[in-house]
Amino acid sequence: MRLGIIMLDEYEISIKRSKRKTASIYIERDGAVTALVPERLDNDRVNEILKQNEYKIHKYQSRRILLNKAAVKREPVNGQSFLYLGRNYYLQYSDKVDEIRFHGRYFLAPVGISSRLQHAFKEFYRNRGKEFLTPRVHKYAAVMGVYPEEVSILDLKNRWASCSTKKPKVNFHWKIMMAPVSVIEYVVVHELAHFKYKRHSAQFWNGVDKVIPDYLKQIAWLKQKGASLDL
Repeated sequence: MRLGIIMLDEYEISIKRSKRKTASIYIERDGAVTALVPERLDNDRVNEILKQNEYKIHKYQSRRILLNKAAVKREPVNGQSFLYLGRNYYLQYSDKVDEIRFHGRYFLAPVGISSRLQHAFKEFYRNRGKEFLTPRVHKYAAVMGVYPEEVSILDLKNRWASCSTKKPKVNFHWKIMMAPVSVIEYVVVHELAHFKYKRHSAQFWNGVDKVIPDYLKQIAWLKQKGASLDL
């Protein structure tokens, strides 16, 4: 795969050339724009394709900036709320715990950990994510007739989840553990559907719809509130 960069107004577009037949444009959650194009397509034609999609790129970036204003800056202080499975729990430092634990509506955290609180929460979400997601992956995999062998909880940067059909394996961002259960289950089914359909075709969405009939509601939730799933 050959890489390159083209500027479109103020946007830097990463160009990735490969042995594909068509061109596609992807905009990540952080605003990064990537164009996947056939390796023999010259730069003039690539620029033409980008110009044709200029309105789409501007529209998405404007919406992303607006939605990101809803992002929450969480401070490492008593009473600060942190999300887990769509609910807010309040931070309380305690000398009775040596790691983050639940107690009623509180997250108890060890005294003196404030400078390392983000790392501690990431470990909490990773550990809980492994316990929570693994049985759900296997449950929905059995329904959909696919057979992933491994479930991992990682830092996937700008993706909520990813999968490999060669391994086969499903990966989830630890941040998804902050979302409501219905949203998480949609993400699980979405990734499992890729074991049958590589692209987001009509067949792909039909497969998702059979398992998660209100999947459009879950997609809308992620678009509107995904920026709040952070530390």
